[in-house]
Amino acid sequence: MANWFECKVRYDKTQENGAIKKVTEPYLVDALSFTEAEARITEELKPFISGEFDVAAVKRTKIAEIGFFDDGDKWYMVKVAFITIDEKSGVEKRAVSQVLIQAQGFKSAYDNFLEHMKGTMADYDIVSISETPLMDVYRMQVKD
Repeated sequence: MANWFECKVRYDKTQENGAIKKVTEPYLVDALSFTEAEARITEELKPFISGEFDVAAVKRTKIAEIGFFDDGDKWYMVKVAFITIDEKSGVEKRAVSQVLIQAQGFKSAYDNFLEHMKGTMADYDIVSISETPLMDVYRMQVKD
């Protein structure tokens, strides 16, 4: 199971008008520890950021799954409530999970989430869908 860490990276970014502005952008990495998450995000971003940058924060997330779709350039958080029935009492229980979905817009996030959930046997309700500020998501790379 993946451990997803949100890493906030601070660096000087050149704006469209040529001005330089200090920005802090969030990224998501799959890592085993906070230390590995910081090292991984540093390695992933080195080729893309000219000049100095620093990892301002690293925090563990509660993301249960991620749906990767090539057609999307934004990331949407889908809160989904899985519905189960307690066999003893007959009471309906709802367990909320967070699923990150890659999409182009809100409608495609909804469609991609349904595609991602295809084949699941569990009953569920979508609680909310919201766009995240995440810039990119870096999966664990398996080395041969």
